[in-house]
Amino acid sequence: MTLSMKGKIVSLNPAGEKILDVTADEVVGKAFAGVFFSDERNDAFNQLVLDAIADPDTVKDAFVPYAHEDVIRQIRLLTSLQMVEGEKIGIIIVISDMTELFELRDAMKAMERIRALNGKLEERNEILQRTFGRFLSDEIVHELLETPDGLLMGGRKECLTIMMSDLRGFTALSERLSPADLLTMLNHYLGEMTRIIEDHRGTIIEFIGDGIMAIFGAPQYFEENAAEAVAAAVEMQREMDKINAWNEENGFPYLKMGIGLNCGDVIVGLIGSEKRTKYGVAGKEVNLAGRIESFTTAGELLISETVREAVGTDLKIAETRQVVPKGAKKPMNVYRVTGIGAPYNVECKEEVIARKTLSKPYPIIFRTLSEKNVSVTSIEGSFTELGESGAILKTEERLARFDNILVEFGGDLYGKVTHDLGTSYEITFTSLPTGFADAMQKAFLAE
Repeated sequence: MTLSMKGKIVSLNPAGEKILDVTADEVVGKAFAGVFFSDERNDAFNQLVLDAIADPDTVKDAFVPYAHEDVIRQIRLLTSLQMVEGEKIGIIIVISDMTELFELRDAMKAMERIRALNGKLEERNEILQRTFGRFLSDEIVHELLETPDGLLMGGRKECLTIMMSDLRGFTALSERLSPADLLTMLNHYLGEMTRIIEDHRGTIIEFIGDGIMAIFGAPQYFEENAAEAVAAAVEMQREMDKINAWNEENGFPYLKMGIGLNCGDVIVGLIGSEKRTKYGVAGKEVNLAGRIESFTTAGELLISETVREAVGTDLKIAETRQVVPKGAKKPMNVYRVTGIGAPYNVECKEEVIARKTLSKPYPIIFRTLSEKNVSVTSIEGSFTELGESGAILKTEERLARFDNILVEFGGDLYGKVTHDLGTSYEITFTSLPTGFADAMQKAFLAE
């Protein structure tokens, strides 16, 4: 486009017509201000041309927007003075449509911003993964971060296998160790158990002191969750030999563990309130898993009928027991498992209770335990057989199978009634006091 020195449009070529959305017939011969000043969106464009008219000797070069109706273009204006035989006759304005380049530039900037945001997002997720990965399994953290509604309260019903494990007599053990030693021993034990559970696709819900609550089949469901849970439990019992060897090397006490497994429909997901939430499971099958675990003695794995049916025939069942869990209306069968077949092919050794008959009954005083509460009533009894793992207890008090007792014998000796022998009871020790060896020697030497 060319202008006279007074700002009248002299010419407009086809390229200019296309960019400015006007025809030469519409604008040639008219004052520039009269043609383009009607749209205030073009103030920057108009001002640049007016500056060129007012100061034609100075080259003007700038990028400005140009609007016509609904279309906004990004254009470049370059002005120069038009001379003929040394005389100033007008102003030449070169108009270039840079819209596509601007869009490309903006797109590249947007991509850079997206890359930067993605980098920050990945960094944030990595921090969250590292932070929450210490409290939740990788699968749970991944689900919470990747699922759009992952952080919403609520859950879903799934048929899962629930594992409950517990160290026998840990409360008594904790009283004999300094806090630092207790945590060192406990963290080593929990670390090895965690590795095995996660190797079998289990998800640890929480550590309850020395106890472990884990589920198999969530957050990602898999059909063989019962078999994986059994295999994990058997390996956990096998691992106790290595853990106790490590404990012996470091001056820590011998540990024994019981594990209970149950499977069934539960609600799994985020449980709690908006201020305090955890990933967990709820339902009667969870409670039943805890009840089954309470029937175990040292080194035992007990499973429910539903777990046995879900796994099939590849189980090594050492014993079938009939128990009545708290709140149940009738007895139920639980199974003591010592191994599982292909593709796992793992077994754990059975606890051997070796006892010797005492020359005469050794009098003792004991109390019964209900849940974690110790009865205030002292009961008289006597040991007729005694070993490092258990004893035969004779008493006039009526005890039930799986009752827990606390005996004054070189300190607090914890045990569980495993068999009713009619006139006496077989007791399996679950925690030995520091003075146990001396007390046992005294019992054998008693006349």
